[in-house]
Amino acid sequence: MERKDFIKNSLGLLGASLIVPKVLMSCKDSNVVNDCELWASETEGPFPTKKPEDFLSKNIKGDRTGVEVTIKINVTNVDESCQPLIGAIVDIWHCDKDGNYSQYGGMRMQPIDYKSYKFLRGRNVEFNSIFPGWYESRATHIHVHIYNANGVSIKVTQIAFPEGENSVVEIVNSAKKYGYTKGLTGYTYNANDNVFSDDTDGNQLAKVSGSLEKGYTIEANIVISTENIEEAKEPMGGGLGMPPPFDRKPKDENN
Repeated sequence: MERKDFIKNSLGLLGASLIVPKVLMSCKDSNVVNDCELWASETEGPFPTKKPEDFLSKNIKGDRTGVEVTIKINVTNVDESCQPLIGAIVDIWHCDKDGNYSQYGGMRMQPIDYKSYKFLRGRNVEFNSIFPGWYESRATHIHVHIYNANGVSIKVTQIAFPEGENSVVEIVNSAKKYGYTKGLTGYTYNANDNVFSDDTDGNQLAKVSGSLEKGYTIEANIVISTENIEEAKEPMGGGLGMPPPFDRKPKDENN
């Protein structure tokens, strides 16, 4: 079967999966950030989700508090005229308002031990969460790992945020009544961030709308390529709940 036909027919493998109706958006839609330019691949960093197949959820806040956000991920394929990638499996994870990750802790980068927690991690394409905080040496960001419908890894990347006066990064980090007490003293901006500093065109920037009081919507249109992806011969499982491969090796354990 040709790759083009395989991707189109993969819809049948997912049945009533939640992922299908939410990715049907063109790269030309006015709600997306960029215009069919391939996103850069980035490191997973030192805090990737352990067993992400256990995190099939839309609400990923857990016990964390902060500014409410809805995160929407659109996946489009540059090799198919930037049409939606049917059946895309999307994992995200990010830190809490204080810069800490669940599933990790008791280490130099994160002294507080949250190894028994599962907050701010999920597998879906739309998530209810809180606005990420930041930690030393990094700009505000969200990690993303994308698989095709067969569970084959396609893209590991990160989402950045607009910065500057009256940006959401400035507004949220000044919102002490929501628990963001660090401000931006010592903050690493995108231009100096070791992941985003080479993104001079801003292709990895999310589009953010909303307010502190009503919450924000974070949208990212992540453009991928399936040209050199080796398809599995048989489906690995039932859509979003299938276990993906775990041969990941972070490029830089400080990210």
